[in-house]
Amino acid sequence: MKFLAPFISLTFLLFEAKGQIVPALFIFGDSIVDVGNNNDLVTLIKANFPPYGRDFVDHEPTGRFSNGKLALDIIAEKLGFTNHQPAYMSDKANGEMLLIGANFASAASGYYNATAILYNTISLSQQLENYREYKNKLVDITGKSNASSRISRGIHLISAGSSDFLQNYYINPLLFATNTPDTFSDILLNSYDHFIQNLYELGARRIGVATLPPLGCLPAAITAFGHGNNHCVARLNNNAISFNNKLRHRSQRLTRRLSKLKLVVLDIYNPLYTLITEPAENGFAEVRRACCGTGLLETSILCNQHSIGTCSNASQYVFWDSFHPTEAANQILADKLFKSGSSLIQP
Repeated sequence: MKFLAPFISLTFLLFEAKGQIVPALFIFGDSIVDVGNNNDLVTLIKANFPPYGRDFVDHEPTGRFSNGKLALDIIAEKLGFTNHQPAYMSDKANGEMLLIGANFASAASGYYNATAILYNTISLSQQLENYREYKNKLVDITGKSNASSRISRGIHLISAGSSDFLQNYYINPLLFATNTPDTFSDILLNSYDHFIQNLYELGARRIGVATLPPLGCLPAAITAFGHGNNHCVARLNNNAISFNNKLRHRSQRLTRRLSKLKLVVLDIYNPLYTLITEPAENGFAEVRRACCGTGLLETSILCNQHSIGTCSNASQYVFWDSFHPTEAANQILADKLFKSGSSLIQP
């Protein structure tokens, strides 16, 4: 492949000039940004079956946890990509497709590696190792100099932490008994700090990290922790707000310490909270229930083609399943995230 490097590099430099704002996009994290890396894993946490993907391209499930596009897909399109970054664990992640970046995210993973182990998914530390392997493949395709340029000019996005709280901490008696939400947040942020430093050492210079969403407003969280009420669970939201404040502080410290790093915290909490608390103003009719099944608890394998009660028009719903937004909601969220991360695309 090395003898093809000059030709391939020239081809994609020309392609970039036609509309791509950045040369590549790299994605890490959990189900909010997973595009199919869990599809072939022996895990219950996957979405490569109907009705997932029913409003996506060709109405096919891909492993995305939505009825259609993720906010990530829409952001990639705004950046000028005509193809979505492939799931690194898929057959599509090879050859020229690797030049636009790759998606390493895995549903039910997080900053806390034990979360991924619990569900047999791909931990953030393993995602980093996959990225390291990807970088070596990129060098083989384009040459070392071009690969380094593509990585340093590319944008790296991270969305993690929700699974650590909702799918581990809150339901794990041992973890809950030995840690307060505050001390557990510190554990997660130490992992985040380490992850960013490792990405930086591998050449990443432009990184966007998403905050936690309003955890207490997700349909599944209200069902599980709302004690029969239909309102957002304040305790969970307060934990998310506290984590997000610490995330911003830690990110500022990282920026000061790593001189060439451009690190932007992308606020997902407030845009999603606004959709949930002001649905009519944003074109939605339902926020307590998700579209799939009863809309109260279904996600992953519980959201399937036999789920009774699945809605016919997901665009009226903020949530597709009990954890994840619909494409209609993702469109609004992507617009907000793109604006908040605009500094990442500036020279």
